[in-house]
Amino acid sequence: MDDDQLLRYSRHLLLDDLGVEGQRRLLASHALVIGAGGLGSPALLYLASAGVGRLTVVDDDTVDLTNLQRQVVHGGDRIGRPKAESAAQSLQALNPGVEVRALQARADAALLARLVPEAQVVLDCSDNFATRQAVNAACVAARVPLVAGAAIGFDAQVSVYDPRQPASPCYACAFPPDEPVEEARCATMGVFAPLVGIVGCVQAAEALKLLAGIGTSLAGRLQLLDARDMEWTTMRLARRAECPVCGRRVTPT
Repeated sequence: MDDDQLLRYSRHLLLDDLGVEGQRRLLASHALVIGAGGLGSPALLYLASAGVGRLTVVDDDTVDLTNLQRQVVHGGDRIGRPKAESAAQSLQALNPGVEVRALQARADAALLARLVPEAQVVLDCSDNFATRQAVNAACVAARVPLVAGAAIGFDAQVSVYDPRQPASPCYACAFPPDEPVEEARCATMGVFAPLVGIVGCVQAAEALKLLAGIGTSLAGRLQLLDARDMEWTTMRLARRAECPVCGRRVTPT
């Protein structure tokens, strides 16, 4: 690290669990973030400020006035612009030392098959069940840890699904893709603005821990938040042998 980096990340360097080696790992790492909306905004800002060396942002939407109540990576002057590009502009202004790649694209299976193996961690900050399942399948196939969050109204959830761990469930173990799901959208249900900030920050924290190799991740635990009472509930998750996504996963010997 150069002198500017030593100063910029000095508060990380003071942490015994992180220190110089942990910060070097962050600087050399690559995170893929699916979605630059309510969850992606705080997650991206903290990944960039913490010094994750490469960030790839995927989002096919454009900035709308209704987004600005909670999507803090965007500003009023960005309305109509692609969210991925708007986010990249904010991240580079925050930390010019971070390499940001912005992709205005739908995160479909083909794109994910190309992008996921390039990353050391994936953050699913999308807003629909189909994309979450596609991201999970790509992460299982590439053996890349996934940090997944969701929020609607005053309720949220966040967890880590780590296919590198033999006992770790995948997202489909917890939410089977063949079960009917009633989609809830912010446009019709609403969302409490700070809720996505809380969950996106947790996603960033879990991703940074995974990249730096510190602490214990949320793998095997689903954190549920009721923001009305600011109460967290933990659900234990187990890998399902019959899971259609990871049930036949083979652990290298």
